[in-house]
Amino acid sequence: MIHFDESIEMINNLEINRYKTKKLYLVDALGYVLAEDVVADHSSPEYPTSAMDGYAIIHEDMTLGTLKVGSINPAGSALKKEVIGGMCIKTFTGSLMPHGADTLIPIENVEVSGDEIIIKEEVPQGFSVREVGENYAKGQLLIPKGTKIDFPQIGVMASLNIANVLVYEKPTVAILSTGSELLELGQEQTNDSQIRSSNNYILEAIVQKYDGIPMQLGCIKDDKENITKEVRAALDKSDIVVTTGGVSVGDFDFVKDVIVELGCDVVFKGVRVKPGQHIMVARKDDKFIIGLPGFAYSSTVTALLYLIPLIEKLQYGRSSLQKVKATLKEPFIKRAKKAEFTACNASLLQGKYYVDFKGKKVGSSAILTNMLGEVALLETSEDDTSKAVGDEVDILLFG
Repeated sequence: MIHFDESIEMINNLEINRYKTKKLYLVDALGYVLAEDVVADHSSPEYPTSAMDGYAIIHEDMTLGTLKVGSINPAGSALKKEVIGGMCIKTFTGSLMPHGADTLIPIENVEVSGDEIIIKEEVPQGFSVREVGENYAKGQLLIPKGTKIDFPQIGVMASLNIANVLVYEKPTVAILSTGSELLELGQEQTNDSQIRSSNNYILEAIVQKYDGIPMQLGCIKDDKENITKEVRAALDKSDIVVTTGGVSVGDFDFVKDVIVELGCDVVFKGVRVKPGQHIMVARKDDKFIIGLPGFAYSSTVTALLYLIPLIEKLQYGRSSLQKVKATLKEPFIKRAKKAEFTACNASLLQGKYYVDFKGKKVGSSAILTNMLGEVALLETSEDDTSKAVGDEVDILLFG
């Protein structure tokens, strides 16, 4: 089994030969990853513009104390008149500054008397005038390729008159749970050894949350021929196939063999990590198969560690998971000489994260209820030892 850090490095170093892209209407691109640089084709503003309601003036004329109002300049109007000495033009927020004016004095700073204004409070030269390119300059790179599109990006692209945007396609993830003991939702139990499948539903939720398109294929029996047929079909119609169960060393663990027999190249099989040491990742061209362990907590953790980065990689994105420092509020017992990911309660107090284990059970890798609550994963390396109250640790937030 390889070191956990090596397995992550191998995932990070995987190269995609051909990314899938498509054009989407601007607002429909929310949540997708941008597949091209967005560069400004004009400056914003293109001309000096008023930032407030007020009067456009020549700054040195403020010493006159009183100025004649020459005309009104609403936003959007093509004003032809210029500001000349001793006069001003009433100008509104968003209006182009009239020629000749270099300063805007706000309405609040003047008193109107007939067709004149009396200046009550002076302002510095250039006050409330938006200069050319204040927002962005022509030729400026505004949004680089690989950016996940959120509402600010949509607003900026709208200002650039970009109606359709090139994005990376979200990968389709086919989900298969293997195990003759598994029951689907609603399926009747016929003997005591049967258990209700949760892995395929957890994985569907994870894929959907972290920007993949889930393809739920349900549960299949521990039959090599059937597993081969189902995995081959799944690989044909998806970008990632994720399976749970069948990657360990038991007599009925067929998935690991099927993956090889389907002509996939194994990236790695077996990692010194707890939970999930039998994790397997393989690829065929630009498609991937991830064989996860069968226990629910184990498959969930390994999906977070390995599936999410692959979903992001296929769309040139960045992982949504965030590693931060936290302080232990109670001791942590290191139980394995492996990289270990332990469910913990994370709280944010005055800008600092703290960790405790209240309600978290110690046992097998099947205790899925440990993932309930304000949960994070405490990460320790295989060289770490037990920790004391007040020690600083790394925790993984789910984003």
